[in-house]
Amino acid sequence: MLNAVKRILIVALGVIFQFGFAILIRLFFYKYLGIITFFYSVASILIVLGILKNSTRLSNDLPWIILILIFPIFGTILLITLGRNYSKNKLLKKIFEYEDKYSKLLVTDTKIAKKIDENNLDNIKYLLNRTNYFVSDNNDITYYDFGEKFYPELLKELKKAQKFIFMEYFIINEGKMWNGILDILKEKAAQGVDVRIMYDDMGSIAMLSTNYAKSLAKYNIKCITFNKLSPFRGIFMNNRDHRKITIIDGKVAFSGGVNLSDEYINIHSRFGVWKDNGIKIVGEAIWNLTVMFLTLWNANINEDKDITIFKYEFPSKNESKGYVIPYGVAPLHKDLIGEDVYINMINSAKRYLYIMSPYLIIDTDMVNALCRAAKRGVDVRIIVPGIPDKKIVYTQTTSFFKVLHDGGVKIYKYTKGFVHSKVFLSDDIRAVVGTINMDYRSLYLHFENGIYMENVKTIKDVYKDFESTFKDCQLLRDKDVKTGFIKSLWQAVLRLFAPLF
Repeated sequence: MLNAVKRILIVALGVIFQFGFAILIRLFFYKYLGIITFFYSVASILIVLGILKNSTRLSNDLPWIILILIFPIFGTILLITLGRNYSKNKLLKKIFEYEDKYSKLLVTDTKIAKKIDENNLDNIKYLLNRTNYFVSDNNDITYYDFGEKFYPELLKELKKAQKFIFMEYFIINEGKMWNGILDILKEKAAQGVDVRIMYDDMGSIAMLSTNYAKSLAKYNIKCITFNKLSPFRGIFMNNRDHRKITIIDGKVAFSGGVNLSDEYINIHSRFGVWKDNGIKIVGEAIWNLTVMFLTLWNANINEDKDITIFKYEFPSKNESKGYVIPYGVAPLHKDLIGEDVYINMINSAKRYLYIMSPYLIIDTDMVNALCRAAKRGVDVRIIVPGIPDKKIVYTQTTSFFKVLHDGGVKIYKYTKGFVHSKVFLSDDIRAVVGTINMDYRSLYLHFENGIYMENVKTIKDVYKDFESTFKDCQLLRDKDVKTGFIKSLWQAVLRLFAPLF
């Protein structure tokens, strides 16, 4: 809520600045009003033409176009500040360099690659062709349908650590959950275990002190505050580390939607039952997550000369467990990997497609893909919160209900509380579990991670979770998705400012 308020203030101040500047011109430079207006118009048109020329997702760029045409100065400043020109940011350059350097350490076994090609596993082929990550078939996956089931397993595995613990989270908040973890981390660091913590500064801004990273150092716990907020760092302030990753000795890894704060395990949740999920990996796929973590870590402090020392070689090979490929999403990627993986799953679904997402702020490509799937007979269902955590963002979410409903997509509200899970499931064959919301920020702006699974036996547990959750949901009917004129107008205005939420 705090971040949403800040963004609204940015918009309000920008609009005030725009009108204030216009009034100033009229009062003191009215003789040159025609020339200034002409310059405004030409500059706006040139900027818009530049956006159109380079656009690969027009519906994504449309808000910028409208903003610049209506508010030339404010819109242009906002584009420069929050847009996707990263060429001048030193940290992002380093992240790109390390990602390229470490990609040489992520090689798919030739036998597996041949099987994928022979069986036309197109979704996996896309990830292999468009990312640096590798696919493996030697993994045991455990799926947790609630944070309070995930948490004890996390504690149990942390206690077993002998060499290193890497943790990367959007939110760390002091409370029962984090304190239980921190007690183990202190103990392990005292034993000589390499303990590293990375958390996002904006994600934890109202929860941790500004010197929290330093306070952990006295326990021999290394800590990085990712992308510290600063008024002088421009565009990068909008690109947050939204990942949730724990890696223990290279043998066990955790991910999913759960942050390290009490509400995620249903302690002091203000939004009813907090529906979240977690996932545990034991197997070769962990190396992808390890490289993701170390890419951001070493881009910040360049600590490791050889990261292969953190790779655990699993002794046995079991080729009957399906394919797993953890993958990262970053704002510096040319392809919109997060959205493309979701759209590929939508397009490949034959019988059903089930989705859980806390937010539903999507572009026309996603809307059309979902509706096309429903129209060709796929049972498309989306579970959204019944109790929202951010009302303005939820209003944007509801603005998509009618077009999706009219296209045959079934919208379910989780009546017991708030859904924070980010899960895609189709046909008992494919699933994605991770951190990637169906909104502008996750799909275009943040560092995220997903775990794509195909023909993995754990997919049946994901299916059971959906079936159980549907029982606690309300299926929206025609009357539920209708909105009046005023609300529809407000929803349209909010969509215009989607990049800010």
